[in-house]
Amino acid sequence: MLSLALLPFCREASPPFCCVGGDDIRKDFLTTDSRTVLAVSHRAVHHVLPENSLPAVQEAIRLGIDIVEIDVKVTADGVPILMHDGKIDPTTNGKGNPETRILEQLRSCRPVVKGETTSEKIPTLEEVLRLAKGHIPVDLDLKTDRLTPVIEAVKKTGTEDIVFYFDSDYEALPFVDKADKKHLLMPRAHSGAMADSAITLFNPEVVHIDFSFYTPEVVNLIKKRGAQVWINALGPIDRQLKAKKRAKHWTGSSGTGPMSFRPINLNCY
Repeated sequence: MLSLALLPFCREASPPFCCVGGDDIRKDFLTTDSRTVLAVSHRAVHHVLPENSLPAVQEAIRLGIDIVEIDVKVTADGVPILMHDGKIDPTTNGKGNPETRILEQLRSCRPVVKGETTSEKIPTLEEVLRLAKGHIPVDLDLKTDRLTPVIEAVKKTGTEDIVFYFDSDYEALPFVDKADKKHLLMPRAHSGAMADSAITLFNPEVVHIDFSFYTPEVVNLIKKRGAQVWINALGPIDRQLKAKKRAKHWTGSSGTGPMSFRPINLNCY
């Protein structure tokens, strides 16, 4: 794993082909003929800080990561919080389903990183969006079917222009779209045919695809319909990044945004 001490060195050693910064990120992200590859931090910078935490998002901003991915659930009292798993056991010193607890109960739990309990608290979506506003776009992975509080938090913070909603549930995204046609959508596709259906159903800004059907035909299909391509650099690709090897499967591809556990490694190329 790339240590923090090496991160500034990588950024100074050669100009990054991603991390374009500011309004240019949104422009590149929403322009189908863009050839910029954007680096995305999965659950924020969670290999050194608690995942889905305020410090992890702040570190993504400091490092110049292009987009931060976070996961949202809703507490029993209707407050959107950041949490990936169905239970808080793996990532905090607490136990149980976060959606059956009220916020006050969850605030007493402390995030854990590398087996060490931290002094941080589980953040609310509103807190994270206020931190991200003006600094970094947000890939919001919907881990809940209670969407109204999530949409309300985005509206309250005035972050509709930097948040895009990701889900593989094709019943959830129409609800988001109906709430405001300005919402940015990213449906998950598991095949070329499904990508075609997603475009027809949602007219989305982005379509999430897999390497299994990452072909020029599918990419052209998506781009001709006015959408961008998203593909994850997780798993084997991430291991290549860890070893600081060029990830040949996506490097140089047209308009693809990889999401990585180690997005800052992308800047070393």
